[in-house]
Amino acid sequence: MKRMRSRMIGLVAALLLVAAGCGGEPPGGGGGPGAGAKVAFLMPDIASTRYELYDAPLFKARMKRLCPSCEVLYQNADADAAKQQQQADSMIAQGVKVIVIDPVDSAAAATIVRAARAQNIPIIAYDRPIPAVRADYYVSFDNERIGALIAGSLVDRLRETKAEGGVLIVNGSPTDAAAGLIKKGVHSAVDPSGFEVLAEYDTPGWQPSKAQEWVSGQIAKFPGRIAGVVAANDGTGGGAIAAFKAANVKVPPVSGNDAELAAVQRIVAGDQYNTISKPIRIVAEAAADVAHGFLRGERPPARATLFDTPSQLFTPTVVTRENVAKELLGPGGPLKAGQVCTAPYKAACDALGIR
Repeated sequence: MKRMRSRMIGLVAALLLVAAGCGGEPPGGGGGPGAGAKVAFLMPDIASTRYELYDAPLFKARMKRLCPSCEVLYQNADADAAKQQQQADSMIAQGVKVIVIDPVDSAAAATIVRAARAQNIPIIAYDRPIPAVRADYYVSFDNERIGALIAGSLVDRLRETKAEGGVLIVNGSPTDAAAGLIKKGVHSAVDPSGFEVLAEYDTPGWQPSKAQEWVSGQIAKFPGRIAGVVAANDGTGGGAIAAFKAANVKVPPVSGNDAELAAVQRIVAGDQYNTISKPIRIVAEAAADVAHGFLRGERPPARATLFDTPSQLFTPTVVTRENVAKELLGPGGPLKAGQVCTAPYKAACDALGIR
């Protein structure tokens, strides 16, 4: 009897150990679905600092929490579509189980989608959609809404100040479908505003230097007539501002998007009128959640559909001097006052009560 009882105790202990082993790993870790998988994270360029500083680290950190044994393979294409194609081919050859891609060229990325699909590898379009071929999922802020917000905010400012003249529109890259959505949103606010569009430019590769060069030409072409500039992101907005300063012309209200540190400093100083707060943590972590779902054999639910693709589209917030401290520098905000209020901006920060 004692011998039987000992055997039963031993069996129960063994079962408890097995149960503990099954439940001891975080979701996706150990021997669970997706354990040890490789996930590709392919970003488009380094012209915008966000990919190196925020998107990649945040995505990696979230994947590490979800799947400790998974490996994120990160590559940046430096605005070269052919290079991104090579990176994707390399990732497929290395046996990745999911590809998360922010395409350099939204049309060219269709080839990457087809190649991944042939290997049964889910593709998650990140920040920029891939219209020509249906991806498995799309995660982004609502880019059309972004365009409407930055342009509408700037138009309101021009009306408040009774500005005279017209506006320049500096769009993003012509090969970026997200830029096309932003452009559509911009026109939805500018076209009915009563302010003439003096000229419009699609910026190759989102390059700030190209935006600056083009705006410089427009300053000479329309002297005294530029009331404002709707720029599709902070880089092109910064290029526009640099053009006015180089020409020794007063900088009119200029929009932006991405809430990059340099842009926030320009807003604090009064050089840039607005930007968009779209916390990258939201899209980076959402993309990791979706990738992890695919690794586990699940199809994440869609909250929207864009270009026939199941999507999550988050709502952004427009930021000006009036709410910059609240939206970007408060508790849990993406930036700290010490980052923004360096010596050249200390007086401007003090004037806004930012410390």
